[in-house]
Amino acid sequence: MSQTEQHPLDAAIALTELAPGKYTGKTHPGYANAVGPFGGVTAALLLNAALQHPQRLGEPISQTVHFAAPVSDELIDIDAQPVRTNRSTQHWLILARQNEQTVAMCTAVFALRRETWSATDLQFPTDLPAPETVAAMQWEHRPEFTRRYDLRYISGIVALDKIGSEAAERDDAESSLWVRDQPPRPLDFAALASICDVFFPRVFIRRQRWTPMGTVTLTSYFHTDSKTLSEIGTDYVLGRARGNGYWNGFFDQSADVWSANGQLLATTHQMVYFKD
Repeated sequence: MSQTEQHPLDAAIALTELAPGKYTGKTHPGYANAVGPFGGVTAALLLNAALQHPQRLGEPISQTVHFAAPVSDELIDIDAQPVRTNRSTQHWLILARQNEQTVAMCTAVFALRRETWSATDLQFPTDLPAPETVAAMQWEHRPEFTRRYDLRYISGIVALDKIGSEAAERDDAESSLWVRDQPPRPLDFAALASICDVFFPRVFIRRQRWTPMGTVTLTSYFHTDSKTLSEIGTDYVLGRARGNGYWNGFFDQSADVWSANGQLLATTHQMVYFKD
């Protein structure tokens, strides 16, 4: 990608401002999923609306996106408004509409952080292979959006050559992988929000077969700041995902995202619809 060429993610989250908090955006063919756009890029688009707002306070610490309906390949009307601003926190409601119907709803919290005691209970694995020693995922029929990421699975990928009856169901759905934007792009909050949804649905990993599915709601918590993200630059980050409960057509999965040197960047949780 040349220095003057726009990165696909920046094109996918670009906004045209109509008035303060009122924007239009559009889908990008590079982030297409089985039905509509990849949910992670929709989350990034909605977060970007708050990031660009002139009244924004601080940086994001959480985001929840409810995917109300499939997003079609037409203009998206976005309304991003701070509904409450306190001394150090700011609460947001961000709506995405098409044809006057809500297709996604997002709440977010921004904050002014201060230096204080910090710790991490989650443990970063210490026996990881270097990203360059792990083969990039190659899969001819994979969803288009996955081609926008350099995905290097360390463990827990579906047996791509045995999808269907030949593949044995697994006892768990845990995965770990190195990931970064493709082509490489400096990490920021929009990119991190999108990476929080890059993990394959866990029912797919657990059962080792295709199942119709779609994320209903996605929550991401950010444990970092812009300075840290800029220092990471275009390096790989580590993602670890796991399934939790699968019951009567819905399941939830959790994941954590780390810098290569072991700093926790985000934790994420989502509820997913699936059809048996």
